[in-house]
Amino acid sequence: MTREETSSRLAEFLRSARARLGPQEAGLEEEGFGRRRVPGLRREELARLAGVSVDYYTRLEQGRSPSASAEVLDALATALRLDDAERAHLHTVARPASVQRKRRSRPQRVHPGTWDLLDTLEDACRPAFVLGRRLDVLAHNRLAGRLITDFRALPAARRNQARFVFLDPHARELYTHWAAVAADTAAMLRLDAGRHPDDPALSALVGDLSLHSQEFRRYWSDNKVHRRTTGTKEYHHPLVGDLTISYQALTPGDDPDQIVFIYRAEQGSPSETSLRLLASWNAPGPGPTAPQAAPEHDSTALRNTGNRRR
Repeated sequence: MTREETSSRLAEFLRSARARLGPQEAGLEEEGFGRRRVPGLRREELARLAGVSVDYYTRLEQGRSPSASAEVLDALATALRLDDAERAHLHTVARPASVQRKRRSRPQRVHPGTWDLLDTLEDACRPAFVLGRRLDVLAHNRLAGRLITDFRALPAARRNQARFVFLDPHARELYTHWAAVAADTAAMLRLDAGRHPDDPALSALVGDLSLHSQEFRRYWSDNKVHRRTTGTKEYHHPLVGDLTISYQALTPGDDPDQIVFIYRAEQGSPSETSLRLLASWNAPGPGPTAPQAAPEHDSTALRNTGNRRR
């Protein structure tokens, strides 16, 4: 990535973050708000809050400054009220091009210990799955496949969470609050793009989603980033009805680009009953050998964890 491209990415993120922050949220005095043609802080207001000159900040936002120091970036992140994921993303996109090191992307492999974890969670009636770079679905246990979709049965190129959310009609019916899920998914993909700006497969994915989904284009242009840690989701499942599921995201120690999502329903709740009903469903499904995996995936990915026992 060239220095000009780095400056452009930094400028784009700063503009979008400034536009999302109102003067009241930034702690400015009400009498100084004045009449505004566009929402968000003015450049001079943000520069003052961050302790930098208006001219310097303007050059950053217009992509005319080659770099910014870590101290300046931290000051801007604080003034913009960025969360931890957004702050890290700001530092990532602001790195000079000379610091960016192009690495050959290696196929991601799911560690045997992670497979064992998926087995254990299956026994505990906990849906679980593993996302990799570009939100590729690297593995899931049987219950996660029944709750969301069985990615093993899809062509290799479609085993991707973003493709599922934006391009699969089933997703719009499955997620009770589809728009919120879609916005978070685009923001997660944007975070990944910041960490891997030279990934051609990611660029191709973004291009394909932009071509086929108007909603994705809108959410992508918001330039928001999001890192999932904990939260809840609501589902409207075609077999067992409405469920409220809480989740926790973990990162395996052997690959920081993988995330293990573990789902659970509140003990004794109707959602837990529905999950157990889903787990006992004996409809036929794919056998233990998954279809041929995508080039970036481990060749054993998405195997049937529900039948494996030690």
